[in-house]
This record gives sequence, C-alpha cells and structure tokens, in this order.
Amino acid sequence: MDMLENVPALPDIQSRPDRRGVSIDAVGVKDVRYPVTVRSAGAAMPTIALLTLTVGLPAASKGTHMSRFVELLEARAGAMGLEDLAAVMADMLGRLGAQSGEIRMRFPYFIEKKAPVSGAQSRLDYDVCWTARGRRAGGVALGMEVSVPVTSLCPCSKEISAYGAHNQRSYIRIEADLEQVVPIEELVGIAEREASCEVYGLLKREDEKFVTERAYDNPKFVEDLVRDVALALEGDARIRGFVVEAENFESIHNHSAFARIARATMRH
Repeated sequence: MDMLENVPALPDIQSRPDRRGVSIDAVGVKDVRYPVTVRSAGAAMPTIALLTLTVGLPAASKGTHMSRFVELLEARAGAMGLEDLAAVMADMLGRLGAQSGEIRMRFPYFIEKKAPVSGAQSRLDYDVCWTARGRRAGGVALGMEVSVPVTSLCPCSKEISAYGAHNQRSYIRIEADLEQVVPIEELVGIAEREASCEVYGLLKREDEKFVTERAYDNPKFVEDLVRDVALALEGDARIRGFVVEAENFESIHNHSAFARIARATMRH
C-alpha cells in the first residue's frame, strides 16, 4: 500500500484568495545555483548558472507555488540554447497558471582563444546573462548580456607624451534585446573588435609585443569604445535595442572612467 494514501490532505495556503487588491509584478525564486550545459554556436559547455524565475501575481491570488520553479529546472534535460528559454517560459507559465513571467540565467562562459603570434591556446571567461520575458498571450522576448574584458589606451596620453602612453584593462558590457538569436561568441567579438586590443588568457613574449603595439596603434577613449560598439550593434538586424557600457579601470587615477549609450528603439 502506498504510504501517501494514509496522509490527510494538507491545506494549500497559496491558493487562497487575497482581499487587499494589490497585484505583484514579480514573485518567485532568486539566484538558484544550478548546473546547466549551455549551447552556443554549435558547441556545448557545462557551467554553473544563477537563475531567477518569477511570474506576475494577480491581486486576487495570495501566493505562488515556489516549489514548482525548482521542479521546472529538474524537468529540463540536455544542452540549452538561448532559444530554449522560450519553451521554458511557456512551461513555467503553464505550471504556475500565470499570465506573465521572466527568467534570468547568469553564468560564466569560456571561449578558447589563440594568442595572436605564437598561437598558444587558452580559455578566457566571460560573464553572460540570458533573459526571457513572456506573456501567455503575447509571446516571449529574448535578450542577452555579456561583460567583455578588453584593453584601452588613452589617445591624450599618447599625443602629449614624448614616449609611451598609459593603458588599462576595461570592461565593455552589452545588453541586447534580440530579434533573432545571436551566438555568445559574436556579441563578445563585437566588443573585442572595437577595443584598443583584446585580452588573452595566455601570451608569450612575441604576443606581448604584439598586443602592446596593437593597443598603441589603436588608442581609444571610453567614449570611443561605446560609440564604436553602438555603431556595430545598430548595423545588426538581429538586434532590436541595446545598452552598451564601458568602464576603464584607470592606471593613473584611483577612479574609473565610464560611458553608456542606450538605444531602445525597436525595429519592426
């Protein structure tokens, strides 16, 4: 005999009505650490993600069923691409009986790179966040955020100095609302191409010479970084809107230089 047959029905407090007349924009679970296999550009990579899953709650509903969010994750199997979040969203809305919801999945992603002269191979890590926002009647909007370490070299320092120029490690952050799925590698590549020079996990002496001279020949202010990345994003039909930020961790100051450009106009 199944032991559960002898367990009396337990009260479901969350399903009771609420009489305060206040709806909730988002309720769910935040920063669930979970192993996933991410698929991008045809490759699959195991990683550890931090997931936040929320739904909208009507004014008449007292609460949501928190355990169902974790059940949703346990039901997933195999590698996941950004496009798969649309199916996860539909499943979540169905399980929770919700009209709207959001999924945020933040994870480290490693890309294998070759040093520019020696060809020495190494992996470099990037912070990535996939998002899905959906309504039961209105479809799902997908987005991606990447944080990309780069090198920037100051044009003013180069111009006024008899020799040398100060440079610094910088971060370019791109947050893109997508018309079509864009591989992680491509969004990272846009940021790296528009920097003074990209960074690598492993460099030999000949590579160090190359990246030093590459940055010197390609000086950029923080303003140049965000403008050049913005132009590249505006020319990509797969991207509807974006925010691009650049932060230079200054080598001659105890503060950062910062710039941001936002373009929210949606293509139709």
